[in-house]
Amino acid sequence: MDTKNLYDLIILGSGSAGMSAGIYAGRARLKTLVIDKARAGGQISITNEVANYPGVLNISGPELSDNMKKQAQSFGAKFLDAEVTAVDLEGDIKTVRTTNGDYKALSVIAATGAVPRVLGFKGEQEFRGRGIGYCATCDGEFFTGMDVFVIGGGYAAAEEAVFLTRYAKKVRLIVREPDFTCARAVAEKALNHPKIEVFFNTEIVEVGGDNVLKYAEFVNNQTGERTRYEVPEGDLTFGVFIFAGYVPQSKLFEGVLELDEFGYVKTDEDMRTNIEGVFAAGDIRPKKLRQLVTAVADGAIAAIEAEKYVNEKKRQLGIAETEESGEENADGEFLDDEIKEQLKDIFERFERKVTIAAVLEGDEELSSELKGFLTDFAALSDKVELKFISGSELKALGASADVLPTAAVLDADGKYTGMQFGGVPGGHEFNSFVIALYNAAGPGQEISDETMSKISSINKKANLKIGISLSCPLCPDVVAASQLIALKNRNVEAQMVDISRFPEIKNKYAIMSVPALIVNDEKVHFGKKSIEEIAAIIMAES
Repeated sequence: MDTKNLYDLIILGSGSAGMSAGIYAGRARLKTLVIDKARAGGQISITNEVANYPGVLNISGPELSDNMKKQAQSFGAKFLDAEVTAVDLEGDIKTVRTTNGDYKALSVIAATGAVPRVLGFKGEQEFRGRGIGYCATCDGEFFTGMDVFVIGGGYAAAEEAVFLTRYAKKVRLIVREPDFTCARAVAEKALNHPKIEVFFNTEIVEVGGDNVLKYAEFVNNQTGERTRYEVPEGDLTFGVFIFAGYVPQSKLFEGVLELDEFGYVKTDEDMRTNIEGVFAAGDIRPKKLRQLVTAVADGAIAAIEAEKYVNEKKRQLGIAETEESGEENADGEFLDDEIKEQLKDIFERFERKVTIAAVLEGDEELSSELKGFLTDFAALSDKVELKFISGSELKALGASADVLPTAAVLDADGKYTGMQFGGVPGGHEFNSFVIALYNAAGPGQEISDETMSKISSINKKANLKIGISLSCPLCPDVVAASQLIALKNRNVEAQMVDISRFPEIKNKYAIMSVPALIVNDEKVHFGKKSIEEIAAIIMAES
């Protein structure tokens, strides 16, 4: 049996449960691969503040997620940025098919989690991204000085309502039940906050407006009385944030693993599913309490049980223990306290020189910030050349010059790659900036033949502007995916746009949520998108 490319354990999902499993599996010296199409961290990565995790007084969700990932990596777990398309979990060798190829393992842990539940009220889909949001951390700042409604009565709703008071002039909490369904201490923070008003036994039934929200209607589910909120004179719009539970991400396992009536993967107390060697952990399984602490507990239990299974299976199959080698971390994230040293290591892999062509026109302050950032960055390697050009020179390269200042990426021959960064690619976008250079210089991220075929089929010119916020953990994935398409197909151009620094774009397209994918300066698509989804959107609209 060829065991060279055989993993002991593949973990599907990099949320809290998946990374906890990665930490425990790595410590047990299992050859471990964690696969996820999104940024590591799951739901916790879009949580502003974590204050109820034992031993940690206070920490941001993104910081905790990054720490978990680094900890798992320190024990040898590898991370792969890819979408899982199918699984074959029967037999001794499990196969996981992804957009980056097939991977095999002796055991699998399903930790794909859950996504925010949509309520289905009138106008919810039409105004998603234009007033309707599901991530306060990502979108809260867009409603500075405006009214905000929070829908839900659980832990997330109460916590995020308090967080949103940083921006909103007033927060109204709409709770369907007669009381909160979370811990009293959490509920009282919301109840006692001077900027929060709570409405119990109340449900949202409709929102509407023109290009943005202008009104919302509610009903008291005890009396039947309906009330209507309209935007106060002088305000542009208002926000509605929904925290009404989650839907399990279990479609991949339908007909494969045993699911309950709500779509959760059934397990026993040791996280075992109905298939030998396959476990489930975190919000993907039925449980009474869906919290960070229970997710990491699930992950630890699943990893320990997987270790026992793997060791016995190796004995049965006669597989000798070998030194774990694994693959390079495929998601391109190298952010830590030694960032400059890490970057130098990345630059050493570059096969060709890459050029950053910066246009310092437009906002003077932003141009100065971009110049300082790029100068420090390029000084780290002779494989990265920095030059300053004019907007007209950028156009002569075949690039758009409608978002300035900007940093365009040129290949070794000085040709435009189709990748631009409007504003300073700091915060979470530092990742996508490094990935763009790595892809342009080579060897770059691996891409499956199937995905490459979809990218190559784009035969019409398309401009993509990805509206982002530097505090948004979901945005870099959309930027990196769009820019990889642009790099591989010169019909496509992908421009990252920090909409906090380009308010004219935010206002033109009424963007109240990120990531926002603007196709050909016309239609806007909100939310996370894979390479395949973006390619399909381009084909449909170009």
